[in-house]
Parts: sequence; C-alpha cells; structure tokens
Amino acid sequence: MRIAINARFLIRNQLEGIGWYSAEVLRRIVQLMPEHQFLFLFDRPYSEEFIYGENVEAKVVFPPARHAVLWYLWYEKRIPKILKEWKADLFFSPDGYCSLSTDVPQYLVMHDLAYLHYPEHITLAARKYLMHFVPKYIRKAKHIFAVSKATKLDILQHYPIEEGKVSVAYNGCKSYFKPLSEKEKEEIRKEYSEGREYFLFVGALHPRKNVANLIYAFTSYKQKRPSQKKLLIVGRKAWNTEDIDLAYQRSDSKKDIHFIPYVDSQVLAKITGSAYCAVCPSFLEGFGVPALEALYCDIPLIVSERFSLPEVAGPGSLKVNPNSIDSIAEAILQMDLDQNIIDRIKLGQTHRAQFNWDQTAKKIVDIFYTAQ
Repeated sequence: MRIAINARFLIRNQLEGIGWYSAEVLRRIVQLMPEHQFLFLFDRPYSEEFIYGENVEAKVVFPPARHAVLWYLWYEKRIPKILKEWKADLFFSPDGYCSLSTDVPQYLVMHDLAYLHYPEHITLAARKYLMHFVPKYIRKAKHIFAVSKATKLDILQHYPIEEGKVSVAYNGCKSYFKPLSEKEKEEIRKEYSEGREYFLFVGALHPRKNVANLIYAFTSYKQKRPSQKKLLIVGRKAWNTEDIDLAYQRSDSKKDIHFIPYVDSQVLAKITGSAYCAVCPSFLEGFGVPALEALYCDIPLIVSERFSLPEVAGPGSLKVNPNSIDSIAEAILQMDLDQNIIDRIKLGQTHRAQFNWDQTAKKIVDIFYTAQ
C-alpha cells in the first residue's frame, strides 16, 4: 500500500499531546509495515528524526496550517492534489482533521470533542471551523480511532454513525516514566520543592485544566492541616490564565505553590516519579496522559470524575467533582492521611498494562489492512 500521513504535529522539541501520539504510533506503524510505502506530509521544515524508515518519503506542504483559513487551504486544496499525484491508497490523520475533497480512504484519530463542550475556550474562527467541518470529517472518514472509551462514547452520542466505525486506540507511556529510587526522589525534591514532598499537576495552563480550583483546594487543605507538602504546577501558560493568577494571589500558601514552565520530557519523568501524589482535576480530557505517566511511575492519583480520567486512572485513584473546591481539598487531605497508598499503587500497576503503544499501533495497522 501507499500510505500518506498527516505529520504536521511532528515538530522537533515541541511535541505535546497530539505530537507525542503521532511520533509514538507512526514509528511503530512504519516498523510493522516495512513492505509498504509512506509519505509523511509536514507543514514546515522537518527533522530527520521523524523519518522512521527507508520506506518513508517526506514532503513539506506549505503554508503552515495553524489557523482556520490555513486549515482549509491545507486540507481542502493542497492535500487532495498531493494524494492524487502520489497515488495514495489511504490517508492517516492523527490530529482528527481530514479532506472532504478526495476519494482516498481516510483514517482519523479523534482526541476529544472539547470544542463542543467548551466552545468559549477557543477563538471564534476556530469554533466556527470545527462546528462546520468536524461533523463532515466524521461522516467522511473510513474509520475513526478514539483515544479512550470516553471519547468514543462522546462521538457516538453527538454524531449519528455506526458504533463499528469507531475503535479505541489508547495512548501509551514513554519508557522513561518509571519508578525512582528514594535517592533519586530526594535529589529532584531538593531541586524543585525545597526538599519537601509534593502534590503534582502537569499540563498546559488554560481554563479546562481547572488549575484555579486546584489552587483554592490546596490552600483549603493547608488551612486544615499544617503540612509541609508543596504543590508543583508544571506546564506552560496557554490561554486565559487570569483565574489561575487570581487564585494564586489570593492563596495564603503561596510559598508552598511552585510554578514550573515547560520542561523536557525526561525531566518531567523525574518530577512525576518524585511526586507524593499527582492531581488531574480537569473538566474534560480526551485521555489524560499525565495520569498514565503517574501510574507508570507508581504515583497515586487524584482525578476528576469526568470523561476519560476515571478510565485512565483506574480503581486505585480518588475521584473528585471538578466543580467542587471542597471535593478536591478533601481528596488531597485523604491522600495525605491515606494508609493504603501501597494498595493504590498495586491497583495502578495492574490497570496500566492496557495502555501500550505497541498494542495501539498494531490495532491501527490491522484496520489499515482492511482497506486493501
């Protein structure tokens, strides 16, 4: 087969959610299909590190598709022409976008439907584009891979398509997210938390992540229990962070709340593996990679009860109402006093095995073969 790939999220030193999914899955797909030809389509100059085999060609398709007008130009004008010229047998798009202007079978990965649930969190232009095109993409696609059962259910609830058209293809975890020795943990804590144990949040800072409520909850916990534990908030500022800034300014525990900007993934693995507990209080996640990373580091979890997070975090985690500061604060206090941490970790060790990049890549490849 001749398989064209939307590779526009493969950006060196800038991999985040969709980028990491693309990188991990595409590398394995190329390895699993050595007899087939691939065309990776980038929207800017690319790094050779993303050319995963001798059977991979690469092409830069300008312009960089970073807003609604350019999305339309890229997917509806440039991509159909290239697919036709290259005689592609299928087009795989890990970012959930496709082209309505080609008859080449298309396979999409849908990460979430956040634009439906929280339209106020994106620009008006992006909102109009997604509201118009995503329903058409879902109808057009030959097959859709959802990154969680929760995302699959969300798709089926909002769009009238057959259940068999959607498969679950989970995220996995990078191999260097693993348990650390006590000595390693002590070194990380000295560097990032003044040597103290800490609760950890990881993610880009924007309203959907619910960081403001986490800060209020942590402040409430500290008022109830004079603990020396810190709160580390790791992630870049994305958009609309005014509520986070306000919550921090109002906190009586500012000295115990540390903000850490974006860090290298391997450094993040050390920070995650040194946490006392990871907290993921988001209003919506299509998957929730930081929760899985904590599981692979044997770190207990507090997660929102909504969407995919209970599915990913599993039975060992504490679930909270993300709208309730009291609920989050009570979970932090409960985890601080918990005598069953080891049992929670053991449950996580069993639960995490189902989230595996090799299994995900094989599932996608098996579906590709049905196109022949």
